[in-house]
Amino acid sequence: MSKSYKQINQDQRSLGQAYRKESPDTMSAFIELHKAAFAEGDLSVKYKELIATGIAIAARCDGCIAAHVQAALKAGASKQELVETINVAVLMGGGPSVIYGTQALSAVEELAQ
Repeated sequence: MSKSYKQINQDQRSLGQAYRKESPDTMSAFIELHKAAFAEGDLSVKYKELIATGIAIAARCDGCIAAHVQAALKAGASKQELVETINVAVLMGGGPSVIYGTQALSAVEELAQ
């Protein structure tokens, strides 16, 4: 099974924009929550994105994996930091997280290029 995480990110942006047109208040509120949660603080944006990546794997969310792996890389996360994040997600999420963890590693490989 091959997924393109670049394509997933592109598709999700388009879907998000369409939803925002239909429900601007909800999406605007979500975007503001996202900005607040990911603001630089005692935890850096990089570590927040690593946490979000782990949760995305455990929650089995392709769009979340694509978005947060890309954001973690942009924030300076290394491949090894992402692999260790995948390891923790696998521990916490069990068998399904093994499946999504291996797919997240594929996202790291694709999006790091």
